[in-house]
Amino acid sequence: MHHVAERFDLRRDIRCDARVLSATFDADASRWSVRTEDGEVVSAQFCVLATGVLSVAQVPAIDGLEDFHGEWYHTGDWPHEGVDVTGKRVAVIGTGSSGTQLIPLVAEQAAHLTVFQRTPNFCMPAQNHAMIEKVEREWKAEYPQRRAFARVSGFGHNQLSNPQKAMEVSAEERSAEFELRWQLGGLYMMRAFSDILVDPVANEECAEFVRGKIREIVRDPEVAEKLTPRGFHFGTKRLCSGTGYYETYNRDNVTLVDVRSAPIERITPTGLATTEAQYDVDVIVFATGFDAMTGSMLKIDIHGVGGQSLQEKWAHGPRSYLGVAPAGFPNLFIVAGPGSPSVFSNMVNSIEQHVEWIATLIEELSLRGLSRAEATENAEQQWIEHVNEVAERTLYPRSPNSWFFGANTPGKPRVFMPYVGGVGTYRQKADDVAAKDYEGFALS
Repeated sequence: MHHVAERFDLRRDIRCDARVLSATFDADASRWSVRTEDGEVVSAQFCVLATGVLSVAQVPAIDGLEDFHGEWYHTGDWPHEGVDVTGKRVAVIGTGSSGTQLIPLVAEQAAHLTVFQRTPNFCMPAQNHAMIEKVEREWKAEYPQRRAFARVSGFGHNQLSNPQKAMEVSAEERSAEFELRWQLGGLYMMRAFSDILVDPVANEECAEFVRGKIREIVRDPEVAEKLTPRGFHFGTKRLCSGTGYYETYNRDNVTLVDVRSAPIERITPTGLATTEAQYDVDVIVFATGFDAMTGSMLKIDIHGVGGQSLQEKWAHGPRSYLGVAPAGFPNLFIVAGPGSPSVFSNMVNSIEQHVEWIATLIEELSLRGLSRAEATENAEQQWIEHVNEVAERTLYPRSPNSWFFGANTPGKPRVFMPYVGGVGTYRQKADDVAAKDYEGFALS
């Protein structure tokens, strides 16, 4: 992305350190008025919210943080110069995607690391390693084909899916396929069989294979049990990947604390206190995630037709047509937001698809001498129903305690936000809308 910005001289059009406070639509002029924190007002015909789906870091409201004498950080707001924890006592709160990547590195530096875990997650080996020159040459030789395949694939990348169903093969074949996917690493396990996210029996076979890996790797049976995910389907909470994550708990300088059985009560001047013990630390790291999907947009005071705010419109969950255009907010577009593949995709692929689609619509308006595009309420409602219908065919609604539903943010409505129908399927639906003269939009 740095390469693209430099190659196409994009930085001249980018303002950094500019916090947007509000965006208001002027119906008479069909223009947006965007106000920044330093008082500048920008007038624009179109407003595109490319604010990121995982960009609003959440620090939990734990009493006493202001009294802590040490240093504290959030993984999503990490200092560019880095953090040196050599020889220090460190607490990491959270074992989700950020935590599983951070914890092994901290353990190598810290005098002692205490991990505070509420919910154990499935963590695949990342299998990161130096690029082999031969592999690099092969990939670059096939870039066009690989990218074409990724654009129409289920998840927007080149990971091949096994078309077989898990229970159609023998136990030995299932185990061999799971082992292959474990060795490939990353998120390949989700594609081990075609029905992993649909059939609870197939899903449990996969989950139990990974639980067996945890028991193999972690030497202390009690610690292994604490790290073993239960109570939700494999892949229905954000699947994690890390390097040496489970192995880290075999180190003498690492302690795992289960805060589901002993919740954190407060942060003290010298550390943390749970209902059972006091832990003195020098550094606290919050790996506690984000106000996902909608948080970055709702931090801006956005008002559309008739003065309606986006906060009001989304009070019961995000609503938009194709996940790209909320009805009642003309010429306002969203990149990779709720109601689109978004976090169920190779994000750059889906961002490119949205940018191309939005830019083409804007160009089409200009060619026709039009100035305004607005999604209709009917089209928006039909899309919301489709998003929910597709989700109901999967195991995701059976495990709603995840940030896919906003469950990690106090007060947030519980609504399944991503589109799980697939990147290729979504692209085709969006292209069909454009081919049918932007069906579902009022152009004027």
